[in-house]
Amino acid sequence: MGTRLKVLKAFKALHRTRMDVFKEDDRALTAARLKINEEYRKNKEETSEENINKMIKMSSDVESILRLNVIQAEHLSQNTIQLRPRKSLLLENVPYCDQPRRKS
Repeated sequence: MGTRLKVLKAFKALHRTRMDVFKEDDRALTAARLKINEEYRKNKEETSEENINKMIKMSSDVESILRLNVIQAEHLSQNTIQLRPRKSLLLENVPYCDQPRRKS
């Protein structure tokens, strides 16, 4: 795959992640869109294959950090915050057991 296609693929993946992570938060969606576009425009004239590959790697790292570490929260009142985790963040809950299981 050509370098140009890799860059476009990383760019689109970041924007898809932005849409998923900041869903229903117009302010965060706009800020993320502006930052992504600004960083890609800033490095538009880069020609070094090595540097481009490093930036593509950083882009995929940022995407995974956003997907795995960002949770939306909403202030309901002065002492109340409602968390809105995505389904991809919810894991199987294993109940705690004081007595270890016996191996059979």
